[in-house]
Amino acid sequence: MNDFVYHITDSIDHIIRSIPLFKVELALAIGFILTIACTLFFDRFWKHASFSITLLTLLASIVMLVSQYNLADNGFYGLLTIDRTGYFSRLLILFGLVISLLFLQQHFQAIQSTKRRGDLFSVLLAAGIGMNLLTITNHWLMAFLAIEMVSISSYILVGYFSANKRQAEAAMKYALFGSACSAVMLYGLSLVYGFTGDLNFASARHIQGLIAAPEVMTSIAFLFVFVGIGFKLSFVPFHLWAPDVYEGAPTPVTAFLSTVPKIGAIILFARLAKSMVSTQFFFSELTLLFIIVVAIATMLFGNLIALRQLDIKRMMAYSSIGHTGFLLMAIIAYINGNQDILFFYLFIYTIMNLATFAFIDVLEQRTGSTHLSQFAGLGKTFPLLFTCFSIVGISLIGLPPTAGFVGKLLVFTSIFELYQNTPDPLLLALLVVGALTSVISLFYYFKIPLYVFLRSNRTEDNSGKSQSGLLMYGIGLLLSVLVLLLGIFPSLLMDWFAK
Repeated sequence: MNDFVYHITDSIDHIIRSIPLFKVELALAIGFILTIACTLFFDRFWKHASFSITLLTLLASIVMLVSQYNLADNGFYGLLTIDRTGYFSRLLILFGLVISLLFLQQHFQAIQSTKRRGDLFSVLLAAGIGMNLLTITNHWLMAFLAIEMVSISSYILVGYFSANKRQAEAAMKYALFGSACSAVMLYGLSLVYGFTGDLNFASARHIQGLIAAPEVMTSIAFLFVFVGIGFKLSFVPFHLWAPDVYEGAPTPVTAFLSTVPKIGAIILFARLAKSMVSTQFFFSELTLLFIIVVAIATMLFGNLIALRQLDIKRMMAYSSIGHTGFLLMAIIAYINGNQDILFFYLFIYTIMNLATFAFIDVLEQRTGSTHLSQFAGLGKTFPLLFTCFSIVGISLIGLPPTAGFVGKLLVFTSIFELYQNTPDPLLLALLVVGALTSVISLFYYFKIPLYVFLRSNRTEDNSGKSQSGLLMYGIGLLLSVLVLLLGIFPSLLMDWFAK
């Protein structure tokens, strides 16, 4: 009896000691509850109450995260791992959430709907908790719960303001495809747990259990697990939901889906790959092979299909798929000790995508369309907007003097150094395909300045339909300046990540 009491007391003490490690996510959880309360009771008196609480919650979470700058610890019996990787990735997630919140607020102000916007803000905070947990765990159970938390929140964001058949179809397709992928992943995790008896994928016991298990069954189990991760990253062949959902969802939701959830999924995948590589587990070699093959297929498919798109949101969906391939290349750099390269590329990818969709939303509100033909000749009407839009497009291609060029150069350099040390033909193929798809992307990104500056076949002037979206216009301009600034002075960020 005394031993039992001692064990319970020790467990409670450990949990209490672990709570400070969880304070960022705890702040988000408290903000989630307060936002729901504001939506129910206070928004009727002050329509910005829930928005203000959500914004304050995110800012408070950032302040709390800053205090964990040099912290390296484990908590809740290995469920949480606080380190530099988790610190930088959570900071980037919170930054993306702040921009997404502002985006949602200004976009839905112009929509006449009986649905409460505060519900979206609370869902955004719930997604933030899930994404944060993805970046600070080496535990399969926590990872699966976090993925489900982000997925369910994303389904709600896509379907909540469905105003027509296309948007409802996109939401339904997203939910059904995501549910199927989650079920497959859960089955794979059950096999992994059966082989190892341990859910911490970074532990020696977990690796030893995998080594002792039948090779065929472990391969099947991890392929099932990669289905769930592939769904969140939308790499080939689990990308099928992305184009329809990106096109059918409201633009701020599309901006959120294409950037912020990917940060959590990429960090989880990077941790998993690093824990397997350089071990005696036979799948460690297959993991690197899997990443290379999927990266090649994803870059080729995403960029080649994007060439045929004339709807700019659908084009950006395939562009996002193509960039996932580059993020997988950055994971290879992370595995080989270049963590700063992954963080830098994730950051610039986030600001480039958010700037792009900020401009798309402004244009959609003013023209009522996202088809490129409706933007013809608008370069003279909005010269500053389209100049910045073109700069962001140049950065997405990877041309100097933008941050996109520096990011791709760093990724290519890391892969080339690895190729010099281990002359694997697949690594050379990865470099060639990465360079080739960057050239291919030039042809569809340059459709934007082609239509807006060099064509004038617009039959109707829709530029005055709506004058809203000034906030996102300003944010897009600031992010464009940041893209140029980090292209010229990348050390401003790289030195911080390398510390």
